[in-house]
Amino acid sequence: MRDVFICDAVRTPVGGYGGSLSTIRSDDLAAIPLKILKERYPQIQWEELDDVLMGCANQAGEDNRNVARMALLLAGYSETIPGATINRLCGSGMDAVGTAARAIRAGEAELIIAGGVESMSRSPWVMAKPDTAFSRSPDMYDSTIGWRFVNPWMDKMGHTQSLIQTAENIAQERGISREDQDTFSFWSQTKARAAQENGSLAHEIVPVNIPRRKMDDLVFEKDEHLRLTPLEKLGTLGAILGAGTSITAGNASGINDGAAALIIASEDAVKRHGLTPLVRVLGMSVAGVAPQTMGMGPVPATNKLMNHLGLSLDDMDILELNEAFAAQSLGCTRELGLADDDPRINPWGGAIALGHPLGMSGARLVTTATHQLMQGDGKRALCTMCIGVGQGIATVIEKV
Repeated sequence: MRDVFICDAVRTPVGGYGGSLSTIRSDDLAAIPLKILKERYPQIQWEELDDVLMGCANQAGEDNRNVARMALLLAGYSETIPGATINRLCGSGMDAVGTAARAIRAGEAELIIAGGVESMSRSPWVMAKPDTAFSRSPDMYDSTIGWRFVNPWMDKMGHTQSLIQTAENIAQERGISREDQDTFSFWSQTKARAAQENGSLAHEIVPVNIPRRKMDDLVFEKDEHLRLTPLEKLGTLGAILGAGTSITAGNASGINDGAAALIIASEDAVKRHGLTPLVRVLGMSVAGVAPQTMGMGPVPATNKLMNHLGLSLDDMDILELNEAFAAQSLGCTRELGLADDDPRINPWGGAIALGHPLGMSGARLVTTATHQLMQGDGKRALCTMCIGVGQGIATVIEKV
């Protein structure tokens, strides 16, 4: 099996729901980092690009009809270059990176761009076709997040709880207090704010020029979901599911927009196209868990990958864990034997602070971990996340 390298990794800033990126179609949004990579490496013989793989969780609106293929054409790549969109819900962007790495490792490809995109602001309303003739009772759903067109048998099996309920299940089953969740969330916000202010995050972000009517373009270049709410204020927020529960808007990830793209290459492609390898992709694993506690997915995915690679968490210098909810993050870290405040966890903040554009997030984790390794002394990073309907995904990268 051959070595696989990440040679560059870029992303847009993460936009808030209805925020700066909300005027940009998801296919245009996905094209932004693709175009940046194409312009940044004029020496690459781009017609030799084997594939473009993009994660996207929704695919019900402007991201339909294979957003990866549409985005590469919008970004000015040759019509001869194929593209595919991967949907593993929250893990889609990471799956795209891992799938690209597997193809190259197996010798079936040399050079692939992988990434992810999601415009949750522009996710459409969707309507079911009527079951009977002349029906006047349309079923309509908001496709931004969560279940729609529910299979009644899945519902009877108990697998269709809301994402918030699955996080609450973990909090109650494992005795994770509201105070601990809020403390973890404040820590995430604090780290992200520091990384934004000291310029660490800027290395992975490419600015987006957003046209404005009768005004100069808005240059959008910083994540806008961050909100450094005081810890005591977090404690006053109402629980979403009501009295006796603990999940709030302050200890959950956001609803966001963004796109990311990474150049994945074999050693031969690195030499042929004059690239500089940054990190080596060691492997990716996925695992299934009960949908009712989907947030625990990172645990079996991580253990599976560590066993496969012959490594342990002690060999990891960075732990990029997607913070879907503070409750599920703490459930996972405690199950994995980590301290709540292990300094390796999300050193530049996580999804509670930075946001969670579903199809982009996995690619964002790998992008952020790559830049952390390049700016620091660490050697290896674990990237892992939970996935709706009960899955987990994990990837390990290593500095070259």
